[in-house]
Amino acid sequence: MPTLNLPVAGRKLAPYTMQPPREFPAAAPPFDRIAYAAAHVVADPLADGDPWLDAAIDWECTVGFRRHLWSLGLGVAEAMDTAQRGMGLDWPTSLELIRRSLEAARDFPGALIGCGAGTDQLEMNGRASLDDVIRAYEEQCDAIEKLGGRIVLMASRALVKAARSPDDYAKVYGRILGAVKAPVIIHWLGEMFDPALEGYWGHKDHHKAMEVAVDIIAGHAEKVDGVKVSLLDKDKEIAMRRRLPQGVRMYTGDDFNYAELIAGDAQGYSDALLGIFDVIAPAAAAALGALTRGDGKTFHAILAPTVPLSRHIFKAPTRFYKTGVVFMAYLNGLQDHFSLVGGQESARSTLHLAELFRLADAAGLLADAARAAARMRCVLATRGIEA
Repeated sequence: MPTLNLPVAGRKLAPYTMQPPREFPAAAPPFDRIAYAAAHVVADPLADGDPWLDAAIDWECTVGFRRHLWSLGLGVAEAMDTAQRGMGLDWPTSLELIRRSLEAARDFPGALIGCGAGTDQLEMNGRASLDDVIRAYEEQCDAIEKLGGRIVLMASRALVKAARSPDDYAKVYGRILGAVKAPVIIHWLGEMFDPALEGYWGHKDHHKAMEVAVDIIAGHAEKVDGVKVSLLDKDKEIAMRRRLPQGVRMYTGDDFNYAELIAGDAQGYSDALLGIFDVIAPAAAAALGALTRGDGKTFHAILAPTVPLSRHIFKAPTRFYKTGVVFMAYLNGLQDHFSLVGGQESARSTLHLAELFRLADAAGLLADAARAAARMRCVLATRGIEA
């Protein structure tokens, strides 16, 4: 197996010998849990534009990655924050991404796909009113429904600025939920993922915010398939899960504690809509297959080694997790370069990437050791390290 000199603390290098990758058994739905992977986009590094300003997408590779996820039996959550939505990917490009993904999904009978609807077209317009927020949500929801897509109702930065009380959230969500044609997934994205969303639902205290969200959901339960909670706090998610109206699902967005939350307890479980499933897709599908067979021991045995990797990728500042997601896709040959929309390949340190490599290898997630080692050496060389 390859040995590399990887950076460690103190500006030193230490030899690291890779281990053989794990063989994950193939699995196919239906699973006992609904599972969406929030999928990243593949930037086009050869586009003639400014990476910080222009969202240049390699459409063929981006759609190909979605085909990879569907082939494993996972659903795709499209145009979410993992795809750098509102963090380099604008609404017109997001809509084109949604259109292409919905078209590709037709090749996979029964494929799950949820499509992010938000208000990001308002972000360059200064402070928006509540009516502006409603119109922006309506525009995106209408566009997705015309394409035949299922809506994931994303949290709105503009709403945080416009709202003066929890009642304003009830007004906006009431209008949107009253108008959509089919039940949606509501996404509560915490401030650790996006600092601009601090105080969502009208409270900085998550428990008070939860009260508002649950009341809104209960008032429109027939239009809510579920709620995705991304707070990285399993106790808060479980508390909210136990308060949801019957028939409304909890989709875990907890990239720290997903195995425990998906497995559940005597009072229920969480389904999944996770950015880390982009990274660990073969392991996630195999684990879900084991859980469906009633083999909880194998489920935990597969996922346990992935948790340290996930916690590293999603460590604070959590909003930079996309760098690790794309780095893993590059190491595994799912794209040919380590470039991100907005130039965010620079958002994590060399030490961070080296530790990510070690943790991914320890979890058996580097499918081809020789290729992963060669690509790791290329990245380190650009940062002045001969590995």
